[in-house]
Amino acid sequence: MEESKTNLSQNPPEKHIFILSGQSNMAGRGGVIKTHDHHHQHPTQHWDGIVPPECSSGPSIHRLSAALRWESAHEPLHADIDTKKTCGVGPGMSFANAVRRRVESPLGLVPCAVGGTAIKEWARGEELYENMVKRSKESVKEDDKSEIKALLWYQGESDTSREEDAEAYKVNMENLIHNVRQDLNLPSLPIIQVAIASGSEYMEKVREAQKAIDISNVICVDAKGLQLKEDNLHLTTEAQVQLGQMLAHAYLTHFHPS
Repeated sequence: MEESKTNLSQNPPEKHIFILSGQSNMAGRGGVIKTHDHHHQHPTQHWDGIVPPECSSGPSIHRLSAALRWESAHEPLHADIDTKKTCGVGPGMSFANAVRRRVESPLGLVPCAVGGTAIKEWARGEELYENMVKRSKESVKEDDKSEIKALLWYQGESDTSREEDAEAYKVNMENLIHNVRQDLNLPSLPIIQVAIASGSEYMEKVREAQKAIDISNVICVDAKGLQLKEDNLHLTTEAQVQLGQMLAHAYLTHFHPS
């Protein structure tokens, strides 16, 4: 009996790693509420702390912290990454729990999303992009049994207020896909992008760009129709749970050999 235990520890199962990136709806604002404090002129924000069962932690779901250490994953996943804003529930934990129902390997989540960021801030050479690549490389460094299985990307709301940004979106996103695959040396890395559900004047133009990207192993999941908070920008907790499950379904259907 003892012997089989030691064998297990010498051959840890392959960790399936997922990069979570983009802006605030990936970082998660589910359950973040404004509170009016009499002492402060400005309303402050806090997370209500409610974790739906679909987003619960488990021994097989880990996250890479801002300090590049693996730890047990729990909501809010992006708290030490998207540090200038208050983070709540995003799609990551719901995604991981749904994938775990079909995949026996432990999962590693690498949160990289930062609220309010435009696609040009994710160009190669920019800090956000370089940090995402660095964190992604770090996630497989320790252990040759770990493998990056997909990049989940939810971004674009910040590119909807100016027509020229919306028009440049497709080329900028295609460049990002090309660059990240090259820099991680994963030429066919699966990328699941979320078509945005909110934004300003040119939202439809950005959505069209997202859906028009025709590159192998790049698929699109549409967030349109998922419930938004009263800010009309961020998904509710419940909507984030649904989105995580949609992302998991897309991953399992397209990229996980059953």
